[in-house]
Amino acid sequence: MSRLALALAAGLTGCVAAEEPDHDACGADGMQALVGQSRDVLAGMALPSGTRLITPGMAITEDYSARRLNIDLGPDGRIRRLWCG
Repeated sequence: MSRLALALAAGLTGCVAAEEPDHDACGADGMQALVGQSRDVLAGMALPSGTRLITPGMAITEDYSARRLNIDLGPDGRIRRLWCG
């Protein structure tokens, strides 16, 4: 092999396809039917540990946790969005 071919081969060994992250590790996709409902429906549910109920104006940390379920509530107390992070 030529030196160029060896250099290219050596450079490509560091290129590994990144694994696709699990965008639904917290199960938010299966809970989208809750959007638009009152927060009262959450009282009878077993939510995953670490779930955050986020109210308007509430300060939250910016750390990312794929397994954490976040539930955004609107000013009217209705569920606006469910997402992992």
